[in-house]
Amino acid sequence: MLDLAQIGKAFLILFAVIDIVGGIPLILQVRQKAGKIYPARATFVSLAIMVTFLFLGETILNVLGIDVRSFAVAGAFVLFFVALEMVLGVKLFREDLSAPGLKEGDDDHKVFSIVPLAFPVIAGAGTITTILSLRAEFDRANILVAILLNMIPVVLVLLLTNRIERLLGRVGLIVIKKAFGIILLAIAVKLFAKNITYLFPDTTP
Repeated sequence: MLDLAQIGKAFLILFAVIDIVGGIPLILQVRQKAGKIYPARATFVSLAIMVTFLFLGETILNVLGIDVRSFAVAGAFVLFFVALEMVLGVKLFREDLSAPGLKEGDDDHKVFSIVPLAFPVIAGAGTITTILSLRAEFDRANILVAILLNMIPVVLVLLLTNRIERLLGRVGLIVIKKAFGIILLAIAVKLFAKNITYLFPDTTP
């Protein structure tokens, strides 16, 4: 049964990690290089990536001999450092936003809507890690609804990137990024604290 509280929490966590508003400069960079982006294509591909890891990610972990709780702790570290990037404005790590094999003047610019827009800008390593980590805390159905709901702001931002940038301005984008960074930092700490106890259970008689 769907739980509105779980859906709301999962939505906010994913919204902060995807950070589609903070990614507007990257989206503009991709569009400038490609000449045009395809919002529907980028949204569909990123959704497919997220849903695939939601339903098959745990199977992959089992094959590798890793339990969800352990992955959640690892994911908490990733979220923690992503949040530090957002709050402090530092570059601890950076995704490669180049599109392999594509040159200036290539005819099929639709590829840019998949690489790097859908992956890794929207459905990047942080998003995939978060989805797998959430499996340790929330029901799969609630996470799926949260993912679907997050596709709404994603497609809206892709369609209205220029207007949003003019409306918020550079300062507005920075404020939003740092605000969600603080929220994400708190979420990372909570995710770590909740799952670390399962890895080191109390053995006192």
